[in-house]
Amino acid sequence: MVFRVGHGYDVHRLVEGRKLILGGIQIEHSLGLLGHSDADVLLHAVSDALLGAAALGDIGGMFPDTDPAFKNADSLELLKTVVKRVGEEGYSVGNIDATVIAQKPKLKPYIEKMRENIAAACCVELSQVNVKATTEEKLGFSGREEGIAAHSVCLLFKR
Repeated sequence: MVFRVGHGYDVHRLVEGRKLILGGIQIEHSLGLLGHSDADVLLHAVSDALLGAAALGDIGGMFPDTDPAFKNADSLELLKTVVKRVGEEGYSVGNIDATVIAQKPKLKPYIEKMRENIAAACCVELSQVNVKATTEEKLGFSGREEGIAAHSVCLLFKR
């Protein structure tokens, strides 16, 4: 078997007048993430990890923000497209581990649904997906509530 590891990172600014979507879930918050798509940093980081592991570039290359077709795009649908593309290269998802970095809102009540959404989009069992959330103890841009970031790593395999 061939194994490949990928890492993904994304960050978006928090602004008024936008919905906060993380892991494919709309979360009640006074601010939302600014972006061309729905700006779901968690799903963008997962997508980048998968694309990176398969040496297929990144989501900016696959879904450019200069293309009006991706305006307000649903990042769960983008992730499904990424998984299909990775599969075309012969890879399957072994596991995904992701961390969301946000001072607010508290994300613990949403973590299981985020995991379910990612597992379904990636055609894997729930036990193959882990999502965590942390703060930066009021340090940096996320600590000042200026934005939210996410990191993800994944393992792909090919038989």
